[in-house]
Formats: sequence, C-alpha cells, structure tokens
Amino acid sequence: MARIVMKFGGTSVADIVRIRNVARHVKREADAGHEVAVVVSAMAGKTNELVQWTREASPMHDAREYDAVVASGEQVTAGLLAITLQNMGVHARSWQGWQIPIKTDNAHGAARILDIDGAFLIKRFGEGQVAVVAGFQGIGPDNRIATLGRGGSDTSAVAIAAAVKADRCDIYTDVDGVYTTDPRIEPKARRLAKISFEEMLEMASLGAKVLQVRSVELAMVHRVRTFVRSSFDDPDAPGMGDLLNPPGTLICDEEEIVEQQVVTGIAYAKDEAQISLRRVGDRPGVAAGIFGPLAESNINVDMIVQNISEDGKFTDMTFTVPSGDVDKALAVLERLKTTIGYDVVQSEAGMSKVSVIGIGMRSHAGVAATAFKALADKSINIRAITTSEIKISILIDGPYTELAVRTLHSIYGLDKQ
Repeated sequence: MARIVMKFGGTSVADIVRIRNVARHVKREADAGHEVAVVVSAMAGKTNELVQWTREASPMHDAREYDAVVASGEQVTAGLLAITLQNMGVHARSWQGWQIPIKTDNAHGAARILDIDGAFLIKRFGEGQVAVVAGFQGIGPDNRIATLGRGGSDTSAVAIAAAVKADRCDIYTDVDGVYTTDPRIEPKARRLAKISFEEMLEMASLGAKVLQVRSVELAMVHRVRTFVRSSFDDPDAPGMGDLLNPPGTLICDEEEIVEQQVVTGIAYAKDEAQISLRRVGDRPGVAAGIFGPLAESNINVDMIVQNISEDGKFTDMTFTVPSGDVDKALAVLERLKTTIGYDVVQSEAGMSKVSVIGIGMRSHAGVAATAFKALADKSINIRAITTSEIKISILIDGPYTELAVRTLHSIYGLDKQ
C-alpha cells in the first residue's frame, strides 16, 4: 500500500466523458489499496471564461472578488469527480482548498502557499476515503479564497504530496511525459524515463510547458517524487498500476539517475525582446538603478549582458524581456534617463531563446563550444549568451528557432535511442 496524490489538468477533465475516464484512473489506485488524494483543475477553457467575465464586469476589478469567481471552476470539477467516483462505488468526497486548509499569503491572483496541515487528509485516508481537492486555491490571512496563478493546480498537488508525505505525486496531463524537446518541432524527440529536479526546473522555466515552475521548485525542496503521465492512456492498460515504474517520466533526485547524459533536453521560448542601453555611466549602483524599477513594474528581465568601454567610464547594458513587456519597459527606462544617464535605448522584438540543459554538463568540457559551432554551421547568428552550471541559453532571431532546436537536438545525440 502506498500514499499517492493524483493531479488532473483541464484537458483531462474537459467534459463528463473525460471525468469518467479520470475516475477510472483514480478507482484503479484505490482498488489496489492505496491511499489517494486527487487534485483537479477547472474544465478546459472554464478559467479563461471566468476571467473574461470578471474583466467584462469591471476592467479594474477587486482581486479578492476575482479570486472568488475564478476559483469556482475547480470546485465544480471536484464535485463532479466525487459524484462520478461515488457512482463507481468509490468512497470519495470533494474538498475546497480552504477546507484542508491550504494556507496562502495575501497576494490574491498569484498567492504562494505558506502551509498545509496534512492531518486532515491523513484522517480521511484512515477512513478509507478518496479526497478530491479543488486545486489552484487556498485561504489567505484575510480569511478569503486566494488563487495561486495560472497552472497553480500543479503546485497544489505537489504541496499536498509534501504535506501528507506521499510516496509519489502523479501529474496527469495531455502528454505522456517529458520529452528531450518539443515533438512538434522535432519528431525524433524522445520521452525521458527520468529527469532530475534541477533539469526539470530549468526546462520548465526556459519554455517547456509540461509543469508550472513553482510546482517543480516545491517538489525539489521537499523531494517529492513526481511522475508526469497521460490521462489519455487506457486506465486499465498493462503497467498503468505499476507502483514503482508506471509509464511516464519520473522527476526525481539526481542520485536516482544512474546513467546521466551530458545533455538531457533542448528548451525554447519565443517572443523575447532585446533592449540595449548605450553608454551608461559605469559606477556602483547603476545596475540596481535600472533593474530595480523594472522589477517593481513586474517586468521579468532574463538574459543580461554588460560590456565595459575601453576607458572603463561607460558600459553598454543589454537584456531581454517578454515581447509583450517592451513598451512598459521602455516607458520605465525613459523615466530613468536623467537619473541613470545613458545616450540611447534600442529595442528589437521577435527574438527567441534556445537553451541546452543537462546535469552532465557539470563534468564535461566543450558543451558550449559544440553548440556555438553547430549554430554557426547553420548560419544562425547568436545575439547573447548566458550560462549556469547545467544550462546554456542562446538568444537568436525568431525565424531560426525551429532550425536551432533541431540542430542542437541532433548534435548532442538526443535523437538517438
């Protein structure tokens, strides 16, 4: 017997037919004698509809009332799944986030989980109950529903798994695992059997859409073994009930991965924009004076490259932001011109960031050089480069994105079994 948390995303619970299929997955684990908690998202498209309604009601709506509206999608799904499970003979009950309780901070619309007392759910397990929990939500210090931001049900599931000390957390989605890159771009992309927490964190933050970044952070901190699985697989297919090695991709500690590849995957993010400040006075505090106000305006700055002039008096500062934030960033920089002091600001949209990721890079030289030569051979110009211990990110012109991804995927042998 094991303790399992199962999470199902919006496409997995898109309608009653899909919810019945989800219930079969849950019943399989319950019938095997496992203690099961299920976390559900809103039905596909429902959250977007609820968000649109709040905007139509008032473009400047109260964030607390926004949360009251958008949290209802998950509550509907939880109730429907509990009813379906009961109809299948499974002892199930639905619970909203505040009933657990999942305690959050007061940042309505983008709250962070502060604490979950697992005692409530463990008590339900002891009664033989499958607990169906509405994801994406908790209760803030103001005693009101607070939502966790888009994709927050992933975070709910991992946090609950940590709180009840689950043996594993299964994230069911519309794909059957984590791939070496996007199969839509590279048909030779392979499903990974295992990937480390660190690699998955980089993949998620650098463009892979399989898991929400915060859920991976949480899994890494609490060492929650997490499986990415497909809810579209037949619930009763061979191996689906395998406790130790079900189909999908296991996200786990690095120590669990016996054979570590030098490069594990290639991620990409489109719609990046490059902003350059020319001839900025080179003095202490100038970087803080630029990036502090950008952060206060909720502009996510990514790659940063600084070049000092030959005489050491001036610097060029280049960085990237999402294309949708360019106008806002330029407005902030214009206000800073007199205090920062720069000659001119230049911007260019339509960039893409392609990243090479792998824990094996720590112990292998020449990984970056291989990428640079491969791209040069394809006449792909590199605009900027940033590196960390397990990743290299390269900024290129947007039209070359797919070529760059396929080239790097091949040069590191990721297309070979």
